[in-house]
Amino acid sequence: MHASHQTVSYGRTRWGRFGILFGLCAAAVLGVLTMMSNGALAASFSVSGQQFKVGADRLEATGFVQYGTVDARTEPGSDPPSQTPEPVAVSAMKTAKLTNLCQSVVTDLGDFGSVTLKIRAGTGKNPVTATNMVVDMSALDGNASFRGMEIGRDASTLDKGPVNDPAEVAQRRQGFFSQQADTVVITDLKQVAWATTAGEFNLTGLSLRLRWGKDECF
Repeated sequence: MHASHQTVSYGRTRWGRFGILFGLCAAAVLGVLTMMSNGALAASFSVSGQQFKVGADRLEATGFVQYGTVDARTEPGSDPPSQTPEPVAVSAMKTAKLTNLCQSVVTDLGDFGSVTLKIRAGTGKNPVTATNMVVDMSALDGNASFRGMEIGRDASTLDKGPVNDPAEVAQRRQGFFSQQADTVVITDLKQVAWATTAGEFNLTGLSLRLRWGKDECF
């Protein structure tokens, strides 16, 4: 599908089930997990055992691509160290602006209870900005509007997203479903992720707080 001069909007988009929406069907996921377990495929990013939540009033991005891959999650306390495959939806953007950003992660301290690390930024006139941002996520909710949308493209042929990160580009596997767009705007963003990387990440009005108990962004 090619719609280089059209705007595609999705109200209250739910992207958690990316195995259907973004092309990693059950058979493809199973194949990748099998290759990882046999040592035939190495995940490009070793992630912690904790997911984190990211919320924003508005995300504006250019050079957007999205596809499925697998991260390697380190198993805490394993001896020898072992990794568990985690299927993820990857969103990569050349540039991004986020208004009223919130990021939170909850750590379980056993008998002591739990503690929340929360970061806020971009709450004033100046939004958070990022270049060459890559997000490995397990769920995303929001209202999305795409321009110059292509759905169903072979992931290995994507040409609108970042090109400066060889590790990220290598994850775009031949035969895997993907989509891309010139621009995307997402409002009321709520995202659950394993990892985020960026070439540059500017957090204006940064606030970082630790609190006992659960105090998540959403």
